[in-house]
Amino acid sequence: MLTLFRWLLRLTIALIVLAVLSAVLVWYFAVRSLPDYTASYPVTGITAPVEIVRSTENVPHIFGKTDADVFFALGLAHAQDRLFQMTLLRRAAQGRLAEVHGPRALPADDLIRRLGLQRAAQASLEVQDDDTLAALQAYADGVNQWIRIVNDGAMGRGAPEFFLFPDVITFWQPADSLAILKLMAAAGTDSAGEEILRARLALAWPERGMQIVDRAGIPAALPDYAGLFPGARLGAPERRLDPQADYDPLGFLRPEQALGGNAFGAEAQRTAAGAALLANDLHAGLTVPSLYYLARLELEGGGVIGATVPGMPLVLSGRNPTLSWALTPLDLDVADIAIEEVQPGNTDRYRGTQGWTEFQTRTEVIRVLDARPQTITLRETQNGPVVPGLDPGLRDVTPIGHVPSLRWTGLSQRDRTMSALMALMRAGDADQATRALADVVAPALDVTLAQGETVTRLAAGAAPQRADDHPTKGALPSPGWLTETAWQGTVSLATQARRPQDGLALATEEPEADGLRHDRLSGLLGGREVHSRDSFIAAQLDVVSPAARALLPLVGANLWFTGDPAAPGTPERQRQDALTLLAEWDGAMNEHLPEPLIYAAWMGALQDRLVRDELGPLADDLIRLQPHFIDAVFRDRDGAAAWCDVVQSAATEDCATIARQSLDRAILDLTAEYGPDVTSWRWGDAHQARHVHPGLGALPALGWIMNITQSISGGEFTVARTGMIGTGDDPYQAIGGAGYRSVIDLADPDSSVFITSTGQSGHPLSRHYDDLAGLWRRGEYIGMSLDPDLARAAAAGITTLTPAD
Repeated sequence: MLTLFRWLLRLTIALIVLAVLSAVLVWYFAVRSLPDYTASYPVTGITAPVEIVRSTENVPHIFGKTDADVFFALGLAHAQDRLFQMTLLRRAAQGRLAEVHGPRALPADDLIRRLGLQRAAQASLEVQDDDTLAALQAYADGVNQWIRIVNDGAMGRGAPEFFLFPDVITFWQPADSLAILKLMAAAGTDSAGEEILRARLALAWPERGMQIVDRAGIPAALPDYAGLFPGARLGAPERRLDPQADYDPLGFLRPEQALGGNAFGAEAQRTAAGAALLANDLHAGLTVPSLYYLARLELEGGGVIGATVPGMPLVLSGRNPTLSWALTPLDLDVADIAIEEVQPGNTDRYRGTQGWTEFQTRTEVIRVLDARPQTITLRETQNGPVVPGLDPGLRDVTPIGHVPSLRWTGLSQRDRTMSALMALMRAGDADQATRALADVVAPALDVTLAQGETVTRLAAGAAPQRADDHPTKGALPSPGWLTETAWQGTVSLATQARRPQDGLALATEEPEADGLRHDRLSGLLGGREVHSRDSFIAAQLDVVSPAARALLPLVGANLWFTGDPAAPGTPERQRQDALTLLAEWDGAMNEHLPEPLIYAAWMGALQDRLVRDELGPLADDLIRLQPHFIDAVFRDRDGAAAWCDVVQSAATEDCATIARQSLDRAILDLTAEYGPDVTSWRWGDAHQARHVHPGLGALPALGWIMNITQSISGGEFTVARTGMIGTGDDPYQAIGGAGYRSVIDLADPDSSVFITSTGQSGHPLSRHYDDLAGLWRRGEYIGMSLDPDLARAAAAGITTLTPAD
């Protein structure tokens, strides 16, 4: 027994020593991958020495002799700080995530392979202008130089994540940057998803189903969807989303993570300092690190400063010495679903405009980590690629014996958007910018420009041209074999920049005619005669919900202060307390208040109660609040109050009854989660921004280390927008929001302010991994100047690149 005890003791000590040595080894290699920002490197690919001057927030200011040298250094700086993120974005655009993330990434890879983003990017490389080709190549050379430096110096593979993934880091190619831009274009539009949802609603209740969705910009009269396919049979609708499924940060094309944003400007006559103001916030999924990376480039034509995306040699939003620009996705229908009939008895053919036609087919193999490779057959039609996995609900609206294909401007293989954005970055005035933006194809953009005392605005992108006799005008999936559903080409939108008549310009990705956030921002800007940088910051950070202000007086009209006071501790007293709070609330979605949580839970329960009996399984997929629908129901617009009657019950319910029942349901759920005291509830307890690491964030232990979680104010319809997960056990979790914000004051450009949502570094052991996250949460910013002396005076480190002999 004594001998056994000794051996167990020895084994325990050995295991402890082994664990300590393993931890030290992991720590050593992780620390080795931290870049030294004060080092000097001899490199191949530059013509003269280049300096990368790092500010205290780790913002690189790059000074070189030629533009090519500067773009080389930007590629190297991106790779220093964000190499893992860059390779992940590249894999996402290529459809190769499953190689390192296993079967859970297969659906994303399958869809991207069918879209063919990498093929379109490779083809589009040939049509870029010479300056852009030179920049893309220099940038790729810079990325690859850092990979060589890491490999030669045994510097921890460049990022600690690479030790956990069997990833071979291949050299960067110019087409990779174009593919990432294509991925952003795909994430910037949900035109096809909106078509599918309308069709599902039309099938669920032909008379009233589409009352649920906002019809701004949609033709008043649309055909019966089932009637578009006479004789065809549709399958029974199914539940498509799993409410308990974990949020997967690898879903780069999820609607709640879609790219969006706000941009607004004021001309000199509307500003206190007598020069133009310009604000921009770019929305994206809340990942760590942020999608955006701050940088300053000293080009031959002058300095450029603002937001970049690692993987591309672009300042996407920012300013140069004479021009500032802000971008938002344009509210434009750039995609259509075509329903293709497959020839009975011959699945290799489909019904084209000239009769039965062969699919263009090819096979590709998706390699899967720890699983067998998957061979997929990709099919193309005259209308575009066949994309059965584009949307979870697409199967519900695809008749049996048919397949869906996609028309989308982003599939262009002659896409010069990269060249257009590079030229915008170098433009000296609004006229030059307008001419440059004529080449934008996808994403379609709403561009706001500020120059001196003036602000101008223009649309840029390729707009599909649909026939006058198109049966659905692109609002619903349509038969692919009809000649009238085919696009008649596209037209460039960037023709002329417009100055605002009142001196104020604003843009969101919402429809201008009926966008709640757009209306709120318009009111904030129009409510002041004169603006300053501080008033623009206040508008950018506004958390008042126009949806709450519009809906609560309407939905609660027959509930406020009714009935005798109820006894403490009873459900009736909870309802009275909740209504009392809401009656005095100004609609501010402040994280420290209970009212936003009560409102969000009430409206969610109300919408579900209104639609569930009519829509069945489809109700589970309506995870976004539809304020226009609730407004129409309670105003009985076009008979919409019919939604209040529960079909299965014998009685006829009115809307006031449904409103009360929904509030009781919401209070019951919140009590179970947060306790019985209504006044102690806090929006921030439920509404937390979860910045998820796309590679490791889903792993239980590492996710706790890598992810950043913080309570925040705001909501889906506030100017400071947060996209919520909308389903499952944590429906109010914020997974999308402003990854980048800026306010540029042309009266004193060096006082302009910027911020991203996490930090500049993607390395979890770096102090710059999350140092901006707290500032972002509190609505604070950092300054960035184009003055080289200021940059060097405040340098936290200077990396010097010298030409190798």
